[in-house]
Amino acid sequence: MDLTAALAEIDDFLGCPTPDAWLEQARTHLPELLIDHANCEKKAASTALGLTYRYQLPVAALQSLSKLGREELRHFEQVLAVMGDLAIDYVPLSASGYARQLRAAVSTAEPLRLVDTLLVCAIVEARSCERFSRLLDVLDDPLRGFYAKLLSSEARHYRLYLDLAQSQARRLGVTQAVFDTRLEALLAVDRDAVNSVSADFRFHSGVCRSR
Repeated sequence: MDLTAALAEIDDFLGCPTPDAWLEQARTHLPELLIDHANCEKKAASTALGLTYRYQLPVAALQSLSKLGREELRHFEQVLAVMGDLAIDYVPLSASGYARQLRAAVSTAEPLRLVDTLLVCAIVEARSCERFSRLLDVLDDPLRGFYAKLLSSEARHYRLYLDLAQSQARRLGVTQAVFDTRLEALLAVDRDAVNSVSADFRFHSGVCRSR
């Protein structure tokens, strides 16, 4: 699948775009955007590797997650390099509530806990990719070029997690009807989060209250 088709699939998957107001705020909150993006890449690497510790997954799945974790760490390093070029310090920054809201909606009992976790990862990667794509319209180089380079890998990460969620659901006996219900419930959390009003601007926040 080419990138244009992949981005169209992601837009259809998510069901709603990032608000224009968030994009406008991104231009005036570049330090927060980049610091939180770096934090997200670091957490994404930890999540991928954490899944290899927590679950007895097929070898192919473990290999995919290991490779993904390494790639997320590479992205973390790349964000830090961009920050260095722009003289932005990597300072502590509180997390947005986005990932916490999604995690709170994850089932507590297996096998749905694993399936939900993989679906949450797919949603986060899809939303990140959608925001990368839309940031191209409001940012200047070098950030515009940087985010353009990340689009393909982010779209691939979304598809990897969604495919893993589907394959593990089948392996563990989760019906398609239950799978679809869980996916829609988690997507609803994403839509509510990105359309909410947030106290602070973050990479996955809603529109910041104080603009």
